[in-house]
Amino acid sequence: MTGADESPEPAPQGADRPAFEAARYPDGSITYPSHPVGPGGDAPVGTVDLAEYDAEVVTWTTSTATPPGVREPNHLAIVEFDVDGEPVRAIGQVADDDVEIGDTVEPTYCEELRDPDAGIREAESQSWDGYRFRPVE
Repeated sequence: MTGADESPEPAPQGADRPAFEAARYPDGSITYPSHPVGPGGDAPVGTVDLAEYDAEVVTWTTSTATPPGVREPNHLAIVEFDVDGEPVRAIGQVADDDVEIGDTVEPTYCEELRDPDAGIREAESQSWDGYRFRPVE
């Protein structure tokens, strides 16, 4: 199980990876995940790839009772990106438990955030990839 048990190596710059996509709205606000209607009531006008930004850990926790195929313990954090002065928050796995509130982290792409063979759904029925946060050294 590559992604479920091990911390991924960051994808090299320019590597093929999906965007960690947030939506930008006409009033300048940015949300993750994107929504069809933004805080100002308008539809999105563009996107921002959060993988191009570092973030700060707002808070974090460790889950020891995880769903099938998810690593145990599973370290999670709420992080805040600063995108051109606009705060954008996201929640996700942390690469390991060496993280504190206020730490700077970077999103790193992981091909498997959980083991697709361990769940009750058929592996082909959904995506298993995504982003984890790794402390910036």
